[in-house]
Amino acid sequence: MVKLVILGGGGFRVPLVYRALSTGPYAGLIDELVLQDTDGSRLQAIARVLGDLPLPEGAQPPRFTLTENLQDALAGADVVFCAIRPGGTAGRTVDESVAARLNILGQETTGAGGIAYALRSIPAVLEIGRQMQVHCPDAWLINFTNPAGMVTEALHKVLGRKVIGICDSPVALVRRAAQAVGVPLQEGRLTGVDYVGLNHLGWLRALNYDGEDRLPKLLADERALASFEEGRVFGAPMLRVLGTVPNEYLFYYYFRREATLAMAGAARTRGESIHDQQQELYAKLHSSPTPFQDWDAVRRSREEGYLAEARPEGGSRDECDVTGGGYERVALQTMRGLLSGERTELILNVRNGTTLPQLPEDAVIEVPSEVTADGARPLPVRQPLTLHQAGLMAQLKAVEQETIKAAHGDRDAALRAFMIHPLILSGHVAHRLLEAYEQAHGYKWA
Repeated sequence: MVKLVILGGGGFRVPLVYRALSTGPYAGLIDELVLQDTDGSRLQAIARVLGDLPLPEGAQPPRFTLTENLQDALAGADVVFCAIRPGGTAGRTVDESVAARLNILGQETTGAGGIAYALRSIPAVLEIGRQMQVHCPDAWLINFTNPAGMVTEALHKVLGRKVIGICDSPVALVRRAAQAVGVPLQEGRLTGVDYVGLNHLGWLRALNYDGEDRLPKLLADERALASFEEGRVFGAPMLRVLGTVPNEYLFYYYFRREATLAMAGAARTRGESIHDQQQELYAKLHSSPTPFQDWDAVRRSREEGYLAEARPEGGSRDECDVTGGGYERVALQTMRGLLSGERTELILNVRNGTTLPQLPEDAVIEVPSEVTADGARPLPVRQPLTLHQAGLMAQLKAVEQETIKAAHGDRDAALRAFMIHPLILSGHVAHRLLEAYEQAHGYKWA
């Protein structure tokens, strides 16, 4: 009997995981699914979506139960998916709005908003890690909670190799770029893929196939680049200069001015839109005769609005962009590798060790990794980091490690994190940001 627990079980993405566990290659992977959330109303709403989920004939969805009690949920768990959002979408709205008022980029996981979010997320997940040591000490934790790199690194101090961080952005980028240049990818294998970075800060640097790196061919083909999201976001001229295809979140670094102006000119922040959308949806789900259809319509709308500030006015995402990734696929591939022992290769957030000598050994990095029954470990990096890559990664890793210290109660570390972040650029603004977030969220310091 295999027991999977989803913490944040009333979350918007849970139906995607449930559908993947009900049909296809992951059907039958688990026997018991427990959805835990501190908000019972959200749990009930998502349960109605699961009950209305259209599945093919013969599908055998896992049994699921609901609970608001963390200890009950964790008892005897084999795998825990951590997908919580401390402060909810209301907290995200504050994070983004405070930054915007100070003319700083306001984005949930990048820059000031990411630091503010981590100061809530890290204490909450550390308590989960401590509870796991008591109630399911042998369980694996697969972390969805953002900011994923910082949260995973903080959890390593409690759970060690038993925690693995995931994100769908890197694998989606690789899949889209490979498709654009005609490189076939085998599920669970990353042969020929050179991707390196931190969470929401990485670069695709090579796509080797049949003895040749096909990335230069892709970078030289404007039509191919225009066929997928990252190619359109950064544009062919810039990508040729970089010689890489960056993760879409590097838009905020390479086009900081444009991103800040686009967000400042928007009528509402992304957080405000999602907050209102979710409030309306969850209320509706309790009585709707078509809960799945209502949920799916909002899902498509959310996907369409993702990173909208990076697209020209009126621009939209193609279907291949919307469906290119999927947290559920990455999470379930990881879980299958852990439970079956079948070797799987994925881009994951894992402990650095000696993989990138420019960063501390205990740093969490986002690179191609192999997953087995013993856990996840980074695969060898195919080529050295450039000075640009090493410099930006080192600066952001310094921000992350100061933020982790701050989440343990160190206010000076919090101020340092804001001061040294490359998207903030002013010690005076760093002071004002920290004071505004303290007032809004009531952070506690040792």
